[in-house]
Amino acid sequence: MRARRPVVAVLAALALAAGLAAPAAAQEDLIFKKSTVWKMLTPDHKLAVYGIDDPIVEGVACHYTVPEKGGVAGMFGVAEEVSEISLACRQIGPIKFKEKSEQGDVVFRERRSLIWKKMQIVRGCDVKRNVLIYMAYSDKLIEGSPQNSTSTVPIMPWGGVGEPAKCADWIK
Repeated sequence: MRARRPVVAVLAALALAAGLAAPAAAQEDLIFKKSTVWKMLTPDHKLAVYGIDDPIVEGVACHYTVPEKGGVAGMFGVAEEVSEISLACRQIGPIKFKEKSEQGDVVFRERRSLIWKKMQIVRGCDVKRNVLIYMAYSDKLIEGSPQNSTSTVPIMPWGGVGEPAKCADWIK
């Protein structure tokens, strides 16, 4: 029993360090869910629509839709969710960058199974067109997944005031 304590302490320290080193991530807001398959005694399969604000780029909001499994596995939170993701991002105000970032930085990350799969939304910049690019994809630890969705946000003047920001100045 004594040999386990150091192992548990090391694992707890690694988990804490990973949490502290994680990039800024958006917080999701559930907008609505729509049942797609009715289940008699357990939760239905659903499509869920969520909204997020980019944590580093003010003035951009994204909405994504993901399937959520019902049934017994879904009821207990152990279902491996499918990889399909739909994404749409729009400018909703003047765009202001809070800090510099890299091409492909994570905006949002969510687990889609207990261990193996996660869904991510990442951000990039098309320098030539001054357009923010958001890509949602699902990755699986062993097999990977080709499922993805892309949305673009041209950076435009807002309210007729000043020049729009240049994503090339903020995303390298």
